[in-house]
Formats: sequence, structure tokens, C-alpha cells
Amino acid sequence: MKDTYKQILMIDDDEDDFFLVNSLLQDVAPGQYHIEWASTYEKGLEAIEKKEHELYLVDYRLGKYTGLDILRHFKEMEYEAPVIMLTGKGDYAIDNEAMMAGASDYLVKGEITGPELERAIRYGIMEFAHLRAIAENRKKYFGIFEKSHDLIILADCNKNIIDANPIAEKKLQYSRDELLTMNLKHLFLQEVQALQFLLEICEDDAIVQKEYAFKNKHGQKLDVVVNASKLDEQLGTFLCVAEDITEKKREEQEKRQQEKFVVSGRIARVIAHEVRNPLTNILLAVGQFRQEDALKDVEDSQSYLDIIERNCTRINQLVTELLQSTRMMELHLHEVPVNQLVNKALALAEDRLQLNGIQLITRLGNHGVTVMADDEKMNIALLNILINAIEAMEPGKGVLTVSTEENGGKINIYITDNGAGIPEENKARLFDPFFTSKNKGTGLGLTSTQNIIINHRGSIDVDSTVGVGTQFIISLPKS
Repeated sequence: MKDTYKQILMIDDDEDDFFLVNSLLQDVAPGQYHIEWASTYEKGLEAIEKKEHELYLVDYRLGKYTGLDILRHFKEMEYEAPVIMLTGKGDYAIDNEAMMAGASDYLVKGEITGPELERAIRYGIMEFAHLRAIAENRKKYFGIFEKSHDLIILADCNKNIIDANPIAEKKLQYSRDELLTMNLKHLFLQEVQALQFLLEICEDDAIVQKEYAFKNKHGQKLDVVVNASKLDEQLGTFLCVAEDITEKKREEQEKRQQEKFVVSGRIARVIAHEVRNPLTNILLAVGQFRQEDALKDVEDSQSYLDIIERNCTRINQLVTELLQSTRMMELHLHEVPVNQLVNKALALAEDRLQLNGIQLITRLGNHGVTVMADDEKMNIALLNILINAIEAMEPGKGVLTVSTEENGGKINIYITDNGAGIPEENKARLFDPFFTSKNKGTGLGLTSTQNIIINHRGSIDVDSTVGVGTQFIISLPKS
């Protein structure tokens, strides 16, 4: 049961005083406190070193020492605990000196009563626990505040800055004193953003993960993502935490630029490859056509003209495909049953399905659901996906599943195959112009498909597992 008591150490060279204090305390609060006695200054120090007690009762007079020496020892060993100083008579000077040295209370032995003693001990323990909790919280707060990699700024009810952490000083390039003379609005690069921010943080909802442009002391832009809210409703204080994403945005921009160069290079290589072959044929035909013997033979001349015409047509088709796959197109929209669109595309793919021995499973939903679509363009989009699915499956073992499903204000079209699947590294590039994993093909089919669906205010997603298969999900708004 001893562990349930509040452990108290009394340092006093008078055994009668210890007996009296112990009796008073047990009479008022039996079973709540356990007092140990240290009869000398030295024994008191030895007991303090163990740090086993929750409160210390210390007599002011301890032979050649005083209770103030005990308090100084606490400070030397950097040990914090509540100490109540006891003395034989009231003395304001001693009282004041003891409190200045760190005592939590001061009691006169001859005037002390049981309830007064118990209350002083109870309050001393409770106040110390409370102060220790505050100190720990403050330590945690300052640890986060001082060491955070984000800018942390506190402001008062007038949005004037009242505190800022070191990273805010570093990023904004202001000294602490300079920041404490500024208003939150001075942090923003654009006045419009500043006014909008100040209005929003006064509302009930906090600002969460919102991007703004700050400026440092020299007017240089800082891209930040801000979380801000009222810290204290009554005081009107505000907390603003801002993550500096300037470097991250710069890296993303560089990455996008690099990707553009890669795409541009890929486009140039494909165009060069696709155009060079027909151009070579045209040049050869022209060279032959210019020879005198060829001019005399009408049949040979016509053959060379045919070669020129065919290859010019091929180049024109390539250029047309490239333009159509990337530009905003003019649509001739009208209300079409979505299942009609699917069935029409499947009818055009029927020969390929039979030629490759592909099993077709259809699960078409509500036949009355319609979409606003250019059926000719949507037919191209769906057929591109169906052909890709057929070519991805092993002949004679493939299963193609096509289904439609109504989902709120949208209609989803699912085209699923049990083919080889798409490697993870290829998924992100699937709709890029001229990206293809096929030996033959321009890589414009899925680019054109995505463009058509986006122009219909729809979306296209891909779910694929290597060795299992691929599913394309087309989502279109219902008419």
C-alpha cells in the first residue's frame, strides 16, 4: 500500500517537530501521505540524491546550515521538486528569501494547523505537477517551433506578427525584430492574394493546403502551401504554417521542360522515320522520270506518277493524324444510346475478333441511357481501344469483356482483356503522342482516343496487371 501514498521527506534536526507534523498530517488525511525523516543536513542531501519523494518539508535551521543551502543544492543538481520551508517563528525576510530561492511555500511551526499543512502539501504537489506539464508542453512547442522546416508565424487579432520561428526569418530574410513590426499582409507578393487570405482566416473554416506567393525582404517570390487558422477564439490570435515549395516547383518545371524535349525528340524521330521512306520513294521516282528513256515510255511514266501520288498521300495522312490526335476538334453532337455506340464499334471489330479466335462477352446495362456524342468520333475512340485489346491477347485464348454501367450522372464503359498487361513504367506514357510498344504503328491511336473523350467532357483511365490483363474505363456524362 506504500506505493499509493504521496512520498514526503522532512529534513529537520528536531525529532519532536517531525512527530508533531506527522501526527497533524495523519489526523487530517490518514493513509494519503507517507513522511520519511532525515535528521541532519547530510542525511537530507543523501535522501534528495535518490529523487524518490514528491515534496520536501525543510526546516530553516539545520545546525550550521539553513534550508536555503538545501534549496541551493536542488539547483546545483538541477533537480526540480516542491519544497515547503518550515521555521520556528514568522519572519518576512526569511519568507521572502525562501520564496526567491525557489521554495513553493513557507510555514511557521508554532502556528501551523493540520488542515493548513495538508492544504499546503496538496497544493504544492498539484502546482508543481501543473507547472511541470506546462514546462514540458512549452519544451515540445518550442522544439517544434524552433526546429520546424516550415515557416511558423503567429499573429494577433489585427493580423500583426507577434512571433516567427527561425526558418521564417531565414526564408523571408528579415530579422526577428523586423518581422515583429510587420502585418501578415506584408508577406504576400500580390495584394489581391493578401486581402483574400485575411478575409478567409477570419471565417470559421481554417485555410488548409492552399497555395500562395510570398515575397522575401528583397522582393523575391516564394511559393508556399499555407495552413492557417485561429489559435485562440477569445484573444483572436492566428497561427500560420507555410511550407516553402519554391524549389519543388522549380524542379517540377524543369522536369516538365525535360519531358517536353523528350516528347519533341520522339515526335521528330517518328516523323523523320515515317516521312523519309515515302520521300525517298518520291525522289527515286522523280529521278527515273527525268531520264529521257522514261519520258518516251508512257507506261513507265504513269508508274512513276502513281508512286509519287501514293507517297504524297501517305505523308498527308501522317500529318493529318498528328494534327487530329492533339488539337481541339469540332464535334457534331447529338443524343445517342451508349449501347448503340458500343455495338457499332464491336461490329467493326468483328472480323479481327474472329480472325484471332477471341471470345467476346458483353454485359450492357440500361439500354435507354444516352450520351451527347459525335458518334463518328466516338466510334474511332472505341475502335482504337478494342483493336489494342485484341492485339494484346494471345490468338485462340483471348477473352474480351465489354460492359456498360450507369453511375450517378455518368455512364461508364469497361473494355477488359486477358492479355499480357501493361508494365508499370509504360502506364504514365500510354497516351503520349508517338509512344508505342508495338513493332509497327505510329503511337497516335490512344492519343487520338484520349483527345476525343476529353472533347466529349469525359475521362479515360487504365487499370492493368502484367500477366493478368488490362481494363480501360471510359466515363461520359449522361445527356
